[in-house]
Amino acid sequence: MPLEPEPGGPELEEGASLALLRLLHLADSALPIGALAHSFGLETLVDAELLTVPGLPEFLRGYLEEAGMVDAVFCREAFRLAGCDGTAFRVEHWLEINDRLGALRPARESRAGSAALGQNFIAAVLAVADCSPLRQAAEAARRARTLVYHSPAFGLAAGMLGINEECAVLAFLHQAAASLVSACQRLLPIGQTEATRILWTLKPAMSATATRSRECGIDKVCSFMPLLEWGTMEHPALLTRLFIS
Repeated sequence: MPLEPEPGGPELEEGASLALLRLLHLADSALPIGALAHSFGLETLVDAELLTVPGLPEFLRGYLEEAGMVDAVFCREAFRLAGCDGTAFRVEHWLEINDRLGALRPARESRAGSAALGQNFIAAVLAVADCSPLRQAAEAARRARTLVYHSPAFGLAAGMLGINEECAVLAFLHQAAASLVSACQRLLPIGQTEATRILWTLKPAMSATATRSRECGIDKVCSFMPLLEWGTMEHPALLTRLFIS
């Protein structure tokens, strides 16, 4: 028997529905920003037999708690810069956000990979959305020769497109974790069902990280994942590589 919506049940307003659809689009793994080309050091760890299938869920939980926390804080900071509260967009703070995030990434390859995704993400958004403030932000970074990283780019675009802040942060964390799981499917013997199970079990960690990021500013956040940073730095020295980073 088909289920009928209850009369008077909760419905999304047209603006909220549109914002949700836009968020699903921006967080889709099919968005052409080059995410499939990056493992951010995981390929090195697998090659060194330091990352295996049994240890993958715990590793990814740790990633969300550390590196994911940093990205969530910077995504949120850029979102709030978008002028949703009626304030003018501050170019200087936009540049500072990206410079600070770059300073928290010791590995050059990690910075380059995130910057490539950030640049491609903004280009993808501007190709489909008429968002002149986002174009101005990208141009300001280009003139200042400041790298634009993925998480601030995602947050800024989400804010400028009227997407809910909490949903934007959660969506970013989900797509980041999904991208790493996808990379591991090409590096380790993991099938679709197991990959889906791993990503499903990570959702509480995503939610917890997003919650922690609410009260943490960009001047206080930090992470400690030396093994992953080592893997990223060593990646160019691998004899054979599937990924850019």
